Amino acid sequence: MRQFAPATYPGLAGRAVLNTGGARGIGFAMAQAFARHGAHLMLMDRDSDALNDAAETLRADFPGARIETHHGSVIEEDDVAAACAACKDAFGSLDILLTNAGISMNRPSIELTLADWRRAIDINLTGAFICAQSAAHHMIAQGGGVILNTASMWGLMASANRAAYCASKAGVISLTEVLADEWAQHGIRVNAICPGYIRTALTDELIAEGKLDLAAIEARTPQGRMGTPEEVAEMAVYLASDAAVFINGHAHLSDGGFRARGF
Repeated sequence: MRQFAPATYPGLAGRAVLNTGGARGIGFAMAQAFARHGAHLMLMDRDSDALNDAAETLRADFPGARIETHHGSVIEEDDVAAACAACKDAFGSLDILLTNAGISMNRPSIELTLADWRRAIDINLTGAFICAQSAAHHMIAQGGGVILNTASMWGLMASANRAAYCASKAGVISLTEVLADEWAQHGIRVNAICPGYIRTALTDELIAEGKLDLAAIEARTPQGRMGTPEEVAEMAVYLASDAAVFINGHAHLSDGGFRARGF
């Protein structure tokens, strides 16, 4: 098996990136990838301790990078507006938005409470909309930008006991297509990234607790393994770069062929 080898993409050095949910997992891997390309980063997260730890790690690993943080929630309009303004104030622009903030939800539909449903929709879908709308005000004023929404392969296919999660991520994909259509005239590209099963601290915990069957996932995935956060991050830097200037309004899978195999 070929080993993962990060590439270098044009047009990212000096770009200002607002990364929501950037303190851990896929969001943090994206922060690392953009910092490696010389981008400036504004990390937003509701977990202040994780946020500070992430920023310290990035500053240590990328001494020349400009890393700022903003504590807040993506479902609070004032928090998001403040994060966008802070990015503009710190770096002079807001060029790239990464909407990584989100939650999982795995419950039988018959037992799913309205509160559960609303929480998944609010954070995963409404949060993405609030962030995109707020960032777009800055991007339109400056003549363009890139928005990358982290959706999921479960936004493109069904999974039992994940009604709220699947619906929220399908909504993110549809939202992505609408915004790409509306905002292309302003020089804004909008794409969705749809990870499959990715090996993070959360999935490791679920595997250890017996809540996720690693062997079954590997057997179903044509490439025979789970993906890594770094592999998803590589897709993000490519889609945000000048190498992808004519890619707009699509949902891009990073799932090792999981969806293609079927049953």
